[in-house]
Amino acid sequence: MKLLPKLGRQPVTEPGEVALQARNVQFDWSRTKPVWMAEEPIASHVLNALSMLLPEGERSFIVTYGEALELVRDEKLREAMIGFIGQESMHAESHHNALEEVLLAHGIDVEPYVRQTEYLFRKTLGPRELDTPAAQQQQLVERLGFIATLEHFFAFLGDWILNADLEQFDADPQMLDLFRWHGAEEVEHRMVAHDVAEYFGIGYIRRGALMLIVFPLFIALLVRGTKYLVHQDPALPNHRYPMLIGRIFASMWRGALPGIPSLLWSALSTFKPGYSPEPVGSTAQAVAYLAQSPAARIMAS
Repeated sequence: MKLLPKLGRQPVTEPGEVALQARNVQFDWSRTKPVWMAEEPIASHVLNALSMLLPEGERSFIVTYGEALELVRDEKLREAMIGFIGQESMHAESHHNALEEVLLAHGIDVEPYVRQTEYLFRKTLGPRELDTPAAQQQQLVERLGFIATLEHFFAFLGDWILNADLEQFDADPQMLDLFRWHGAEEVEHRMVAHDVAEYFGIGYIRRGALMLIVFPLFIALLVRGTKYLVHQDPALPNHRYPMLIGRIFASMWRGALPGIPSLLWSALSTFKPGYSPEPVGSTAQAVAYLAQSPAARIMAS
């Protein structure tokens, strides 16, 4: 698969708003190994850790948006939310299948970590019965803000994976397509969670407070998941955290992972007055990739 060019460096016509739709995809995991970037085992497991977080996280997004949909009167926003729900459902299913058919199939037991993510997301983003309708509404708003903050990072990661030259590390084409297909849809629907948060009155102060919570939590969960996978992988030494973090930094320096400065700058961008995720990535590039994604084209044919 040929890497798409970075469209932001050349004249490009953005298509404007696009109708969001769930795309059926099909992956053949029969030849994919847990270390799917042969020259970058640690980076492989960092992204595998992301796959462990995503299914339950995205299922919680779906539940929360299902609740919020009943309260939204803006038909255009409702349509975008329905498209978002469909795409997130396919993301959750596809990453879950990758966990079962790649990691579990090669003897890496992901269940203990996945159960912890289920507990975490169901406590933080799951519905809870509260005493008053006002408290119930406030809890829903907080969950929508949490999702909007996470979706900012997913759009950033989607833009990164579309433009990162992971082929140089002998990346498995199936796994690379999984992440690029998912990343392209994250870029495509990057405005939805932000627009929903604004519709429910989440302003500058609350957005900033949520970023201060979500950014370190997201990084910590990824590192912890990576540590778990490296410990489970018999082909790798069981590094302690300092050595593991050093190896993650080395992968970042080689371009196999997004770097800390770019992650931090992305997080800080949300503190700008009038922040919008629209500049994060290119819709034209995302749509172009989705048109050529091997997994999506198989199902379309």
